[in-house]
Amino acid sequence: MEGIDAARICIIHWSGPFHERWGKLRIHPNLFRKLAAGVALPPGIAFPSDDASAPLGLLSKCPAYAPTPLVDLPELARVTGISQVSVKDERERMGLGSFKALGAAYVIADDAVKTGAEDLQTALRGQTYVTASAGNHGMSVAAGARVFGAAAVIYIAKTVPESFARRLAAKSAQVVREGQDYEASMVAAAHAAQANGWRLLSDSSWEGYTDRPWRLMQGYLALMAEVADQIADPPTHIFVQAGVGGLAASVAAYARKIWGDAPGIIVVEPDAAPAIAASLTEGRPVTTSGPVSTMGRLDCKEPSLIALKGLARDADVAVTLSDEAVARALPRLAAHDLETTPSGGAGLAALLLSEPHRKALRLDERSHVLAFVTEGPEK
Repeated sequence: MEGIDAARICIIHWSGPFHERWGKLRIHPNLFRKLAAGVALPPGIAFPSDDASAPLGLLSKCPAYAPTPLVDLPELARVTGISQVSVKDERERMGLGSFKALGAAYVIADDAVKTGAEDLQTALRGQTYVTASAGNHGMSVAAGARVFGAAAVIYIAKTVPESFARRLAAKSAQVVREGQDYEASMVAAAHAAQANGWRLLSDSSWEGYTDRPWRLMQGYLALMAEVADQIADPPTHIFVQAGVGGLAASVAAYARKIWGDAPGIIVVEPDAAPAIAASLTEGRPVTTSGPVSTMGRLDCKEPSLIALKGLARDADVAVTLSDEAVARALPRLAAHDLETTPSGGAGLAALLLSEPHRKALRLDERSHVLAFVTEGPEK
């Protein structure tokens, strides 16, 4: 499909009236799906990787690595009127409590291996990695740095819970609070990297900064390689939450590689931070604004450019939902032994709220949904 005809088909096929407010979800069609021309991006922005061999190779040497479970939820399928719900449960990933363990720590491990050092535990001694984080990415940076002999400095916004600051400090990271939101913390981290000669390790990407976030997103492919081994039948739909979009883009890229065009890929964001949805609507990277969301790890007002390029190609639709809607869904998830945070449960919350949108999302009694619980509850 090419040009405006494809765009019209996409709108009709997925969403009905453009940007119509239906209940607690808002539907944002991706007009760039399958089109030759993607969103307008600076030159040199690569598509996400779909090759999981490199991260799986490194993970096979890590004693802390084990695949996380893929759980079937027949009761949730029944109440949502579909055939099957499969949930990738990332709450115990490598002892760090989220899928982020596969990202920054993989980049640091890759850096260590590339030094050629015989003793990898001291391979990065004298190096400092710095980043901004709402918690989980920072945990991955801190853990990876400690394993390979480097130091870690993590900038966090003033809104990040103190419990995460304590967990970061327990991993030997230096924690610096600066800024009212993630974006302000990232600016501070980037300035610190430049001023001190540290290695900036962001989970987002922007013009001139792509290598480490590209490799970081490659680490997330291990999660989808596990799903491919664990799942009996390919899903018809994938609900995946997005902050800057790294996980969603990696999931989508790998899904397209192994399952082709068949699954409908739905990206889930807070309505306070619809960076992917707005960018896919405008056809360019959009910086959004809004209140602080309780979906803190998803409360990112700017998209990663690598992620945006991949999602423009691979995602079918984005949906946004409110903090209140997610809060009402969390007890239902806990009742299915999936206690998590608003960020961790956003994808399943969108499924629970999907009943008024079944036609738009092509959900019916034969549908098989793959979703992700991305982190454990707050500690």
